[in-house]
Amino acid sequence: MTERYAVIGHPVAHSKSPWIHAEFARACGQDIEYTRIEAPEDGFAAAADAFRAAGGKGLNVTLPFKEEAFRYCGARVSARARAAGAANTLDFMEACSGDNTDGVGLVRDLAGNLGFALKGRRVLLIGAGGAARGVAGALLETGIALLVIANRTASKAAALAERFPGSRASGFAALDGEAFDLAINATSAGLAGEAPELPRGLLRKDLLAYDMVYGKDTPFLAAARAAGARACDGTGMLVEQAAESFHLWRGVRPDTAPVLARLRGR
Repeated sequence: MTERYAVIGHPVAHSKSPWIHAEFARACGQDIEYTRIEAPEDGFAAAADAFRAAGGKGLNVTLPFKEEAFRYCGARVSARARAAGAANTLDFMEACSGDNTDGVGLVRDLAGNLGFALKGRRVLLIGAGGAARGVAGALLETGIALLVIANRTASKAAALAERFPGSRASGFAALDGEAFDLAINATSAGLAGEAPELPRGLLRKDLLAYDMVYGKDTPFLAAARAAGARACDGTGMLVEQAAESFHLWRGVRPDTAPVLARLRGR
């Protein structure tokens, strides 16, 4: 019997998740249906309830509902969802449970798809919102030498760093003179055609600049390339976090390489 899953968000029409999960299901021989749910900004719980009542087995959750999805699950959340204070994967097979696959998706893209060894590296995480919160813990678990969380409002960076022992906080101006191996833009500035106001010289040759926004050549990536840095968007993270969700639901881990290659047009 076909089991039903969906991605829920506002807006969600642009989401590539239905295509990605359809490809995973075809390759793994899984009989599923995966759709989109456009919920009103104040209607997440009602939409999730209706999906469950109709027999839905799981949801991927995107903006702006990840924190509400975490609360929706009550105490049945994974350690990584608890650390992030957000859930992007809900499982309804038994009681509702929540997980967060963003961090593992990012790490697998960096280490597996991009061949970037994280252990011992100096990492800059730009932004202090939900996207940064979702990946900070996973980055620290890889054995990086340093994680600096930087935000235009330094107090917000400090609040996030307190949640993740082993990291430290910074405002943008205070980064002047520092050097990193990896800079991750976890802000949504690129969606508005803007870039974080980083000090001159921070983007440089031998740096990997990674923007969690996918499918868009953001000003952050353009500035990184102009400075001689390697630049990559978040398409691989999108695919890898989806694969982790698929594994949680179906008990099968799909091969992500063919899906990622098609998304990148190769």
